[in-house]
Amino acid sequence: MPRRSFVVLAVACVVPVAAVTARPAAAAFTLEQVLGAPFPDQLAAARQGERVAWVMNRRGERNVWIADGPAFVPRQVTHYQGDDGQPLASLRLTPDGKTVLYVRGTEVNEAGESANPTSRAQAPKQQVWALAVDAGVAGKARPRLLGDMGCAEEGCEDVQVSPDGRQAVWAARHHLWLAPVAAPAAAGAPARQLNGLQGDSSEAQWSPDGKRLAFRLNRGDHAYVVVYDLATEGVTYLAPSVDRDELPRWSPDGSRLAFIREPSAAEKLPLIPEQPSPWSLWVGDPATGAAREIWRSSTGLEGSLSPFAGDSFYYGAGDRIVFASEQNAGGRNHLYSIPAAGGQPVELTPGDFDVEEAVMSPDGGSVLYSANEHGADPADEDRRHLWRVGVAGGSPRALTSGQGIEWSPVETGDGKAVLCLGASATTPAMPYRLAAGPGSAAASGAVPGVAAGAAPAPAGGRVPLAPDLVPADFPAAELVVPRQVVWQSADGLSIHGQLFLPRAAIGAGGAGGAAGSAAAGAAGPGALPALIFTHGGPVRQMLLGFHYMYYYHNSYAMNQYLASRGYVVLSINYRLGTMYGRAFREAPHAGWRGSAEYADVVSGAHYLQGLPQVDPGRIGLWGGSYGGLLTALGLARNSDLFKAGVDFHGIHDWSLLLPRGDGAAAPPPDLREARQLAFDSSPAAAVDSWRSPVLLIHGDDDRNVPFGQTRDLVQRLRDRAVTVEQLIFPDEIHDLLLWKDWVRSYRAAADFLSRTLQARPVP
Repeated sequence: MPRRSFVVLAVACVVPVAAVTARPAAAAFTLEQVLGAPFPDQLAAARQGERVAWVMNRRGERNVWIADGPAFVPRQVTHYQGDDGQPLASLRLTPDGKTVLYVRGTEVNEAGESANPTSRAQAPKQQVWALAVDAGVAGKARPRLLGDMGCAEEGCEDVQVSPDGRQAVWAARHHLWLAPVAAPAAAGAPARQLNGLQGDSSEAQWSPDGKRLAFRLNRGDHAYVVVYDLATEGVTYLAPSVDRDELPRWSPDGSRLAFIREPSAAEKLPLIPEQPSPWSLWVGDPATGAAREIWRSSTGLEGSLSPFAGDSFYYGAGDRIVFASEQNAGGRNHLYSIPAAGGQPVELTPGDFDVEEAVMSPDGGSVLYSANEHGADPADEDRRHLWRVGVAGGSPRALTSGQGIEWSPVETGDGKAVLCLGASATTPAMPYRLAAGPGSAAASGAVPGVAAGAAPAPAGGRVPLAPDLVPADFPAAELVVPRQVVWQSADGLSIHGQLFLPRAAIGAGGAGGAAGSAAAGAAGPGALPALIFTHGGPVRQMLLGFHYMYYYHNSYAMNQYLASRGYVVLSINYRLGTMYGRAFREAPHAGWRGSAEYADVVSGAHYLQGLPQVDPGRIGLWGGSYGGLLTALGLARNSDLFKAGVDFHGIHDWSLLLPRGDGAAAPPPDLREARQLAFDSSPAAAVDSWRSPVLLIHGDDDRNVPFGQTRDLVQRLRDRAVTVEQLIFPDEIHDLLLWKDWVRSYRAAADFLSRTLQARPVP
């Protein structure tokens, strides 16, 4: 399931759905058009000056771009060509901004192989590269290979550049590797392995003077924070214990290290009860290894380590440590800071919202963060805006607002500019700069309201860096603005969704309606087929606009395409998703423990049945990864309700993913009961009642969901004479690497839904 790894034009459409009058359907746009906009990712800033860089994916052709202040005119600095399926990750700039470093290629599978989606005879490798961006003729120097990587988990790429910009370190093949950034006098000097310590080394962090490295050494059932001295090659363990230490962070002067400690797991714990993950903050002396605890969470579920912890842990100015915790009355993910000497933490971001990502300012005095604070506009709970708060506390200042979506903030090394990535309901993701200084009124990004039928207002305060990179045929004017809708699931839980109405249906009875209304069960004249979309993760949230992750940027585009083809589409943020608090994300009896989240899908179908635009007898569903699981659950348990579905690489039998109990370790005492519960929570358990047709899409080099999950389901459905169609991609992974495979998948999905739900034919 895709991790959490990824306008814009000068205008943004901000007309509420309910204010738009009905009009004839416009000419349909193509999938290639709506998927054709470039996708930016990994925005980074140099520590000095005003240079920023990012990776741009243009229809599968991935390259590094840079821009320099104050004008920030973008230029491409790498020149890879074609839809080759080789991603770029871990983009870094040297402190002076003169060199970019990046990883090209994917992580390796269990066989030690990087993905090869084009089925080349010579399989590609995952490698680390450096490029002097201002060197060569017209700035077109060739990238220099620093060494192989081949890390083994999704999102594991992590290159760290030394403070002087001369060396880079990364984890590969269980150890840390070091390479010079600039070309050495003797050409071809390879990266060298730093040590041969037992365990997996990762999370490397340079000391401020560049003479030492702190890193995590994972030995399976316990893990250490280790300091390595490059001159002496000596190592120091910080307060070694039986527990699991992680995320080392240097103090600005290099005299201390902060890190997080989690207890190691006890043996023979039962599987079914959910176990809390308490944690504590430690500060240690990297010279002696002495360390002490300065803060400890509660031992209950509310004190568990936040999934955002790694993206929000910093050692700031004033000897204060910034961290994320959900241990508050609302169970919301918030930022806190605490003196390194210990004491009472200060809550930096109070309120009924969640903080998702945070970055430290260059001077260490403040934190820039993204959140879904929604005090002024309830719909902002399904958006992202940017804020700044001091490390020592104070009132947060809004940097953006309005009906756009912003993420990945960075501040230039000289502190003169703040940039971010952003999108809206009708404009795809692009890099932005804020038009004025951080926290100023002009930088707030507020978008004035516009009356129905008026021209869209400019996105005030936000200036796109590369609007001309959006293809001329991108159908921004033909996209609809989805509406935030909220309804109650069967057990009373509030569920959020985004409702996409075809243009011809807008105004035909409005966007209202409720489950069980009088309209349900009777299709009116011109009633339309409807679709439910469920995201993957499941720790994800779909937004009221193009998404910050490439996978869901594409999903949002597909929902727009389906709406243009005459479907009413409801994208559901079901329980287990993020940004609605810990209790929502950690809902009981969900997942393999009972699939409680499936009730939210059913309630979404009932909501659709209550809309006058919807034919209640023509509701289908689609989704990928965890969304594929929910699609399969719908078809298996409720073929009476869901008439067709498209399942991208979904889980179909949870029990196959639980421990088998035949290993060396003692099995959990409730393994038999857990495996039965997991099976009963799976689509496979209800396959006897599956009647509706399904399209299954899967790459056979999937490193997230085993390909066998789809293979097994196909056999079960064949045995029961269920209509099954397949689209299998040899050598593709979970998050499809080739742009043409996204287009092919979505075209097949649209064609299948057209045939099974009797919509218009796909062009």
